[in-house]
Amino acid sequence: MRQIFQTALTMLYPPRCIGCGGLVESDFGLCGSCWSEMPFIGGVVCEACGAPLPGKSDGLRVECDNCIKTPRPWQNGRAALLYQGKARKLVLALKHGDRMEFAKPAAQWMARAGKPLFQSDMIVAPIPLHRWRLMKRRFNQSALLAAEIAREADLRYCPDLLVRSRAPPSQEGRSSDERFTNLADAIVVGAKYSDMLIGQSVLIVDDVMTSGATLTAATEACQRTGAKQVCILTLARVARST
Repeated sequence: MRQIFQTALTMLYPPRCIGCGGLVESDFGLCGSCWSEMPFIGGVVCEACGAPLPGKSDGLRVECDNCIKTPRPWQNGRAALLYQGKARKLVLALKHGDRMEFAKPAAQWMARAGKPLFQSDMIVAPIPLHRWRLMKRRFNQSALLAAEIAREADLRYCPDLLVRSRAPPSQEGRSSDERFTNLADAIVVGAKYSDMLIGQSVLIVDDVMTSGATLTAATEACQRTGAKQVCILTLARVARST
């Protein structure tokens, strides 16, 4: 009976491509055309932020010019996509268009990109929203992604590990230095987790990395509370010259 019901449901509501809405074989998939246009990151990448790099791997740690210029406080980082084209549209639809169904396939892409970062005892935590912004948006897209990633990688998920201590003005239109100043001490570890983090490894999840200011504030909060290692994983990385 369940199979009959599922077949009928599929006939009424066939799976649609999350990129263009065309018919696909399975839920939350991409058609061939959208898949080919999605800017997935592969090959040699910056070990700090996950940005793609030219050349072939020689087994040594490599970082992009941006991460060399602005050393990151976290140990390693990865990103699934470049923030451009269809990837940008997907991120904006998830973030501002209430397309929460995008979180599941996006998290699967992130889990594949982030596999080198995962450790069995790692805690997965999203970048938090301030409560006023959360009330306005009604959900935290980074928390949706983090929950799915933790499920995919069989890791511990802690949605409220990090909290916003204040609501800084928007980062939009600010220079890199202004972004870092704007977010200084704006993110802290929740009081009930202060002892739990000592000696732990943390994976911080966000939707997009631009300057890295938000991820820096979150990493430093974890380090101040005793985390032994912090890694970051984002859905997309803003493309910059390397």
